[in-house]
Amino acid sequence: KTQSMADLSPVENLRIPSKEELRELREQPIDPQAEQEIIDSIEEVYFSSDSFDMVQHELEKLPPELNLQELEEYRDKLKRQQAAVSKKVADLILEKQPAYVKELERVTALQTNLQLAAVICTNARRQLSVAKEGFTEASLGLLANQRRRQLLTGLLKSLRTIKTLQRTDVRLSEMLEEEDYPGAIQLCLECQKAEQLDVALSKTCKHFDVLHYTKVQLAYTLLGKTQTAMDQLHMHFTQAIHNTVFQVVLGYVELCAGNADTKFQKMQYKDLCTHITLDSYIPCLTDLCKALWEVMLSYHRTMQWHEEQDKQENTGKRPYILTSWWWIRSYVKKKLEHGLTRIWQDVQLKVKAYILGTDMSNFKYDDFIVVLDVISRLMQVGEEFCGSKSEVLQESIKRQSINYFKNYHRARLEELRMFLENETWELCPVKSNFNIAQLHEFKFMGQCRSPSVSPSKQAASSAATPTQEELSLFQQYVQEGNPFEMHIEHKEEETEDVLASNGYESDELEKSVYQDYDSDSDVPEELKQDYVDEQTGDAPLKSVSRETMRSKRKSDYNLNKTNAPILTNTTLNVIRLVGKYMQMMNILKPIAFDVIHCVSQLFDYYLYAVYTFFGRNDMYESSGLGLISSRLRTTLNRIQESLIDMNAGVHGPAEDRKEKVPSPHLSQMVVLTNSGTLYGLAQRVVATESLVFLAEQFESLQSHLDTMMPAAKKPFLQQFYSQTVSTASELRKPIYWIVAAKAIDYEQMLLMMAGVKWDIREIMSQHNVYVDVLLKEFEQFNKRLGDVSRHVRIPLPVSNVLWEHCIRLANRTLVEGYANVKKCSNEGRALMQLDFQQFLMKLEKLTDLRPIPDKEFVETYIKAYYLTENDMEQFIKNHREYSMKQLANLVNVCLGSHINKKARQKLLAAIDDIDRPKR
Repeated sequence: KTQSMADLSPVENLRIPSKEELRELREQPIDPQAEQEIIDSIEEVYFSSDSFDMVQHELEKLPPELNLQELEEYRDKLKRQQAAVSKKVADLILEKQPAYVKELERVTALQTNLQLAAVICTNARRQLSVAKEGFTEASLGLLANQRRRQLLTGLLKSLRTIKTLQRTDVRLSEMLEEEDYPGAIQLCLECQKAEQLDVALSKTCKHFDVLHYTKVQLAYTLLGKTQTAMDQLHMHFTQAIHNTVFQVVLGYVELCAGNADTKFQKMQYKDLCTHITLDSYIPCLTDLCKALWEVMLSYHRTMQWHEEQDKQENTGKRPYILTSWWWIRSYVKKKLEHGLTRIWQDVQLKVKAYILGTDMSNFKYDDFIVVLDVISRLMQVGEEFCGSKSEVLQESIKRQSINYFKNYHRARLEELRMFLENETWELCPVKSNFNIAQLHEFKFMGQCRSPSVSPSKQAASSAATPTQEELSLFQQYVQEGNPFEMHIEHKEEETEDVLASNGYESDELEKSVYQDYDSDSDVPEELKQDYVDEQTGDAPLKSVSRETMRSKRKSDYNLNKTNAPILTNTTLNVIRLVGKYMQMMNILKPIAFDVIHCVSQLFDYYLYAVYTFFGRNDMYESSGLGLISSRLRTTLNRIQESLIDMNAGVHGPAEDRKEKVPSPHLSQMVVLTNSGTLYGLAQRVVATESLVFLAEQFESLQSHLDTMMPAAKKPFLQQFYSQTVSTASELRKPIYWIVAAKAIDYEQMLLMMAGVKWDIREIMSQHNVYVDVLLKEFEQFNKRLGDVSRHVRIPLPVSNVLWEHCIRLANRTLVEGYANVKKCSNEGRALMQLDFQQFLMKLEKLTDLRPIPDKEFVETYIKAYYLTENDMEQFIKNHREYSMKQLANLVNVCLGSHINKKARQKLLAAIDDIDRPKR
């Protein structure tokens, strides 16, 4: 007994068989089925858990009285079970052996690759460290050399002065030895005068005075140092630019710092610019440009003085200047002309350092526009000063603009998402003559100006005479004033009068609507045309009588509303935002493409939100109505891939998340499930038609945007309009289809049609009840449309789409009902025609939509009941608009008793062949 229990020890039971044992077990001929039966006979408790104590379990199973023979038989049974399990394990081990070896080889190879990668990383780090040390040392060496160069330049100037003094001293000694006392005294006086003249010459760099400069030039001419004067003059202008900008910026930095710390005075100008605060940025920039203007104006007047002297010398009038050789005049002229570019380059570099010294990404929009305005004006000064295109300024302001605009646009997209998620899609009441040109943000479009003219000049020139407009800045401000004087223009908030009171332009309008239907005398011609086209396609009707009024179109639910545009507060905000974007683009052409791209994203996001909120439905594909065109589907997919962050909240590449916005969610305040409101039809109309209105505004701006777009990027703009803006009205179909699909109880109609007996033997004169029930549904639908139109104007295209959807769905339901018929006689087919004609007759009184949609779809199907076998085969090939089930019903019910089984199978096979490509 003891030996028997030892055989069942857990140690032996869990031991992995050796290779010899595995081989023996494999060689034992055991029937697989018998082996599986042995394994199945093992108690389930053995498979329960790893902590199961099998010895304890078997001991507890022993009977009170032990029988040796029974125990040996039971032990043999357990051994057989153990052998079967061991063999099964052995088979599995041998089966997985190749995979184990292969995986082990992969692990070894991976270990080798990791060791190699470690060596590569170590070498790379070592080389990177060497490169870093070399680069740092080289950079510091360059900076040290530059500093040394500046010091040496100053030293060279001092040495030249010392050399001049030494030569003068030597010459004085020689003249004294020669006893030329008058000459020595004259030389001393000249030296003193020359030093005083240099100081006097430097004063002309900031405030040019004709009389003062004439005297200075006359003195240099008498000394025979005209060329020296020109060299010194340019040096003084360069020094004046540096000193001017440094003192202006230093003043603001110290003022904002609020202490008497002298550390700022020892800073380089470029470093000093980084200490300007956001509040003082614009005043400092303005004062900087004012000061630089004074320097450039002085240089401009200096050139004018020399040109005037040349003219006088050519005509023989020389009031001050002695006759000079032609080559000196030529030298002065070339020196001055060459100095124009040098001085403007210095000005650009100083302003560039100032522009790039501050991160403007968090500026307010209006403040940033002011910065662009000032820089635009400065570039105009440069163009007039030396004909420069100001590439340095353009590049620096472009960098700041792109950086600012990316942050600004990102914030606006998030803001738009917030607006959309809180939008209840209520009508924003605006006047019927509302036009985007009435908004402040689009005022700039009514003022024509050249690309180089800044908005401040444009505003100032609106009241100027033509003669003044033709003058350059240097001509306008040659005596007094400054083109960078900031004129604070108070915006007249009251002038933007676009909102109507309580949805009507006057309290009496609602009462007098019958007396003067759709009066549009105050609507601009272009707006009249748009709304005429949208409503009827005819000329606007005025002073229509009450009788004529009542006889107007049944589908026109606009009778109690003016033709004011349908838009929401969010729509208005988007339009204003587009105006702001265009202002920035108007001032700074180099970023035009970046701005237009962002403008397109505003429209994309609005369109995607409207579709997501009101148009997304999984039932489209099964409807067979082609509700979403391939173009619209492509547009929606493009927007989702390029703009929508579908993994919001999930960690991903930071750069990708920056460029995308989470998908918006419809506000919980908007209920789209209430049948009493036609499933939120009012909100659907406001949302969809506001998108259509937004698209119309984009269309009106296309020509303006096209003129600003770089030639190479114009295809982007054209594609945006043709592929996206033009698809706005296409959203009507899927959005209003959801209302149409739920407004009429089509399932009830199918059930009622299933209860009709179609295998009748006499011609019926009375139509079936389901027709009346369906017509009553349509009457109720018509009444609900009228109720909704009391709150929100339903444009004719909208009501037409709604009626079209409902009628199409009803007609397709009729065909589906007829396709469910199991038996039908010729009299039954006549009854179908009677029912449908009754439906059409009553329906035409409810709507003036012509032709009735899918009318032929039903009539053709009913007539198909009369076709012969040959005609039916051709009908199946030509009419793929019917489903496989509907065609099969024609074969089985119409021809069922007239054709044999083989012919029927042939027709059904033809149906299957036609339907197969669709699947």
